[in-house]
Parts: sequence; C-alpha cells; structure tokens
Amino acid sequence: MSTTPIGSYRLFQKLHPLSLLAQLTSRRATGCLSVFTGIVYWSIYLEDGKLTYASYSDKLFERLDSHLRRLSQQIPALNSATRIQMRLMFETKNEHQSIPNADYQAICWLVNQDLITPVQAGNLIDELAKEVLESFLCLKEGSYEFSPENSLDELPKFCRLDLRLLVEHCQKQLRNRQNIQSSIPAGASSQVLPNLQIKLGQKSPRQINFDISENNNLTTQLPVGKNTYTIACIDDSQTVLNSIKHFLDENTFSVVMINDPVKALMQILRSKPDLILLDVEMPSLDGYELCSLLRKHSAFKNIPIIMVTGRTGFIDRAKAKMVRSSGYLTKPFTQSELLKMVFKYLD
Repeated sequence: MSTTPIGSYRLFQKLHPLSLLAQLTSRRATGCLSVFTGIVYWSIYLEDGKLTYASYSDKLFERLDSHLRRLSQQIPALNSATRIQMRLMFETKNEHQSIPNADYQAICWLVNQDLITPVQAGNLIDELAKEVLESFLCLKEGSYEFSPENSLDELPKFCRLDLRLLVEHCQKQLRNRQNIQSSIPAGASSQVLPNLQIKLGQKSPRQINFDISENNNLTTQLPVGKNTYTIACIDDSQTVLNSIKHFLDENTFSVVMINDPVKALMQILRSKPDLILLDVEMPSLDGYELCSLLRKHSAFKNIPIIMVTGRTGFIDRAKAKMVRSSGYLTKPFTQSELLKMVFKYLD
C-alpha cells in the first residue's frame, strides 16, 4: 500500500482494508474513515485509535432493526411500534434530505427515551460494528478519505472498542465461512450456499436473512388489551388489495379486502373496522361518493377513512376534505408510507 498520508483523498483504486485499519490503530487516529465503492459506503469512527461506531449504507435501518428485534426479547419496551416510530423519525428515502449519522442518532434517541441503557447501546454498537467490518474486510477496490473531523463529536459516546479484537473476530468468521464453502463438493456449492462468499455486489449471509424477513421489518406492537386492528380495504383492483394485505403484518392487522364498492357498506358494517382504506377511482361508485355515504352512517362518523389514489391535484384533495376523509395516500406507496399513514390515524 502507498505511504500517502492517511488524511488525503484517494481516487478509485485497489484497497487493502487490513492495512488501512492497522495504520489508523497504530497512529491512534481520531476521526472518520470513509470508504466508497460508487454504490455503497462505509464510515468507521475512531477516537484515539479505538472504534466508537461503524456504519454501512446498505440496508442501514434493516440491520439496526434486526438487532433491536433480538434485544426486544429482553427489553419489552423495544416493541415493533417503538421501532417503527424510530424509523419514521430518522430514516429518510431522499438522500438530499437525509439525517447525518441517522442510525447513530436513532441509538442516541433510544437511550434518551430510556428504552435502552448506555451499556446496552455499547453492546449494540459492538454487534453492528462486527457486521460492518466483516463486509469492509472483503473489499478489493474503491476510494477512501480520512477526516480528522468527527461528525459524532457532538453526540454521546457509548463505547471505545478495540479495533484489533474486532478485526480478529471478523477474520475468524470469514475463515469459518470459507471452510464451509470449501467443504461442499464441487458443483454443489452454487445450489447449497449460492451467496455464501462475500464479494462486492453480492450479499452476505446476514444480508440474505434481511431479505427473507424484509416484509417483517416494519411489524407493529399493539397497545395492551388490543389483539389486532381491523383494516377494511376497498379497491376494485385485487392486486392493490393483495399489496396492502402483504404490507400489513398479519399478527397486528386483520385485513378485510372488498373489491365491490356497491357491497362495501354491508361488508364494512359486519367487520366493524378500526380504519378504512378507500380507493377513489372505482366503477359504479367512486370513493368520494362512498366516503360521503359512510360518514352519514352513525357507525362511521369517527372512523378514520383514508383515500387511496393516484391523483395528486388540489381539486382531488379538496373533494376528499369535502366528504370528510381523514387522510390522503398517493399511489404508488411503500410499506413505510402506508404504515406511517395508518398509525397516524390509529393513534
């Protein structure tokens, strides 16, 4: 590796992660090592050569949520409703509006809310750092810069981890995976463990787990005494109904799917929903008319009714207000957007 000062910016090149980390440790560096591959980036924060935090941009909050789900077995307050609240506060889809160090700020928020202790926060950071470094050690090329200015300086610190011990742990994990891979007969490895080898652009085994459970990352925990929320979805498109049912965790929500707006009133009366998702554009009876009819019925005067539509114009929103709808959800929507809207009115 070149002896170019660690503080300088290096263009896209071959990387030697171990050498980089060794330099930082031996120099007892304080600051942030940022490594870029063009697709994702790693941020490793140091204080006097000790690691205070490590972050990896791919599936940032999915990774944090996975660890918090495990912690929730010992800490009931870390239920899924709390985790959703945390993600809605700190996770952003638009990179131009992203919160600096959003995942670390989320951990600080958990401590400030007395949901976890500083010691538990330190243990959480330790586990996250192992995952981040494990993927970092597999890098072959990219670019990096080291900045002595640490953007975490204004935030509380929960640990100062020995970087050498962390690297040794990660190397051991990687060796174990390589041994497993090499023990599989030739020709069978791609069938048995297709993503076991960690390479740039491929997924690590832990990331595979995230993908499998991705639709459960935003599950929810109900208040004491409440078993499930009943959500009535009225839409003439079965595809949209299936998407909504897929987005709403079955352990938390009982989803009533109605694809005939003419029969909707009787079906809604039978199901007694806590909230109604109502499509605007339907044959026979449009969503605005149906919302108006529902509001005239005593059982639905105060039930949240959310209009679901691809229309975004001022006139459409004005119509929704005139028929006393509670909210307006624009298609296409993500799971996070749907849950944010649902919990806004259920709360």
